[in-house]
Amino acid sequence: MTDKPLRLGTRRSALAMAQSGHVADALTRATGREVELVEITTYGDTSREHLAQIGGTGVFVSALRDALADGSIDFAVHSLKDLPTASPEGLTLAAVPPRQDPRDALVARDGLTLGELPAGSRIGTGSPRRAAQLRALGLGHEIVPIRGNVDTRIKFVASGELDAVILAKAGLARLGRAGEATEVLDPLQMLPAPGQGALAVECASSDAALVELLGVLDDPDTRAAVLAERMLLAELEAGCSAPVGALADVSAGESDGEEVTELYLRAIVADGDGSRSVRLSATGPLDEAASLGRELAAEMLARGAAGLMGERVP
Repeated sequence: MTDKPLRLGTRRSALAMAQSGHVADALTRATGREVELVEITTYGDTSREHLAQIGGTGVFVSALRDALADGSIDFAVHSLKDLPTASPEGLTLAAVPPRQDPRDALVARDGLTLGELPAGSRIGTGSPRRAAQLRALGLGHEIVPIRGNVDTRIKFVASGELDAVILAKAGLARLGRAGEATEVLDPLQMLPAPGQGALAVECASSDAALVELLGVLDDPDTRAAVLAERMLLAELEAGCSAPVGALADVSAGESDGEEVTELYLRAIVADGDGSRSVRLSATGPLDEAASLGRELAAEMLARGAAGLMGERVP
């Protein structure tokens, strides 16, 4: 590597730019290397179809990976929940920075919470996972499929077209709009998407010096947590847009008189109308995150999870 600025590939959305800018600033502070943002348009940004119809959130990733492959950028930042679980040849996940709040947030009219919204209220989301879990709550809300960036979705509420929308709390926070959430949803009500709230820093695996440089941004606890969540998703053979929620929490525990760090992983697979679900949890050592995800997925499949994921409600 030379001392010229590193080229960081990013989607053009306000949220992607904010996330990439945060990573660029953190890298410069930690290493002294300058970083310039290279804006890239992905198919997911230009298509107006719903995500479940165009292959899920992985459609936001391929253009950035193409730019890595052809050398037009040095590294890329993705929302980790958008990242397909299969590792692409020639690329490596160089860093998973500390995670923002992974929970979902409600932005509703009149400052209302989910429980305060009357039956028949129109709630917008583009996520089958969120829609299935909302329906499972049995509150009688109408779920409306939507697309668009954070600003567009919040405007649906401000204009009165919708009574509420559900967004990732982390996205609101990174845009400086966390105060617009009228409620942060407890994972007991709604488990987030695997990897939600975390970022992925990806580069060519052949560039050992860059891999090492980017490694200063890595947070081992966050990496272990999202590894467990993503391994569960992979073992379920579910895509990014499947109605699967998963969240791994890192906590300190004790075993044989010694302090150990453990992962508490909980997950849900629900059918599209929310009438049936498989919800399980498991605990294991931090250094066995992948095994924890695989084993919990196997148990969920044994309980009938596979039969739920193929069902969709428009």
